Amino acid sequence: MTSVFAELSQINTADNTVVITGDDHNHIKNVLRMKTGDELSVRCESEKKEYRCGIKEYRDGETVCEIRFIKEDDTELPVKVTVYQALPKSDKMETVIQKCTELGAVRIVPVRTSRCVVKLDDKKAAAKCARWQLIAKGASEQSQRGVIPIVGPVMDLEDALIDAGKLDVKLMPYELAGDMEKTREIIGSIKTDSSVGIFIGPEGGFDKREVEEASDTGFISITLGRRILRIETAAMTVLGWMVYLFDDKS
Repeated sequence: MTSVFAELSQINTADNTVVITGDDHNHIKNVLRMKTGDELSVRCESEKKEYRCGIKEYRDGETVCEIRFIKEDDTELPVKVTVYQALPKSDKMETVIQKCTELGAVRIVPVRTSRCVVKLDDKKAAAKCARWQLIAKGASEQSQRGVIPIVGPVMDLEDALIDAGKLDVKLMPYELAGDMEKTREIIGSIKTDSSVGIFIGPEGGFDKREVEEASDTGFISITLGRRILRIETAAMTVLGWMVYLFDDKS
């Protein structure tokens, strides 16, 4: 089912309608070519509700929908996960954002580390973040989430470590970390409603100094197993564990 996000002002429960405008209207009408009567799911980030609607009519620049029923939105993980992702090569960041959004991350922070190949000045970083935010929106709609993760801004390592200081649990997958049994204990000790940070390194891994700096600020090194994973797989692995442990808890 098609899912879109709407502003609260576009939802009028008094007359049982939702009016969708802008890019979402164009996508529904001209890309998906949905017809009157077709059903879609509409969410508003400020409400934990899903509005199941049928398309009533198209007006100039608007898709007018009739609300068929409303249900409580229960698609979010009961832990709030922020992914700090060292800037990868090529378009891998798009994959990371898409998949981490599908798996329940609430925030994704691109980070410059010493072994990052990609170099972004402030102008390029802002343009990238704008595109990445659109990818997060699309992935949220596809996976029928109740929120759109915030992407960015791009941070240096030191700023990212400070930013993570407010989180309850901070994890750093690292190839020289301890055995899997220790990692199971660490992951298993996370409590519902915790805020969790996951710091993923670049293709060349973390510099030893960076691991020490992260450790000094409360990050705990964990292993992802005996195999070396691609960066776009690493964050998904940890988030997959979160889904397994917490997705049926409230």
